Amino acid sequence: MSDSPRLKVLFVCALNRQRSVTAERLYRNDARLEVRSAGVRSDAPRRVSEKDLHWADIVFVMERDQKQWIQERFEGLELPPIDVLDIPDEFEVMDPVLQELLRATLDPELDHLVGGSGAGE
Repeated sequence: MSDSPRLKVLFVCALNRQRSVTAERLYRNDARLEVRSAGVRSDAPRRVSEKDLHWADIVFVMERDQKQWIQERFEGLELPPIDVLDIPDEFEVMDPVLQELLRATLDPELDHLVGGSGAGE
């Protein structure tokens, strides 16, 4: 078992109903990570909060305007790095194509951030 702290990852999309929820589900059992998801719209069931941003080591947003929204809404707050994944809002939750896109985009990023291998089975 590793004693190193887990990377805290916040996934963000518009409504926190499809893309960010799918990402959270894909990575919630990764021992290297702690994950949460949220949305930017006012009608999202879980909206991005200052507390989420203080908690996160890194934020992955699905679209560029979501990054801009966070930067504008939380201006003056020391924000974690925010990466734009460029994943369009055209998928249902856990859609196999969405899962493939998320894994293809996120796996290399997360492997780099947590130092490569998930060694120590």
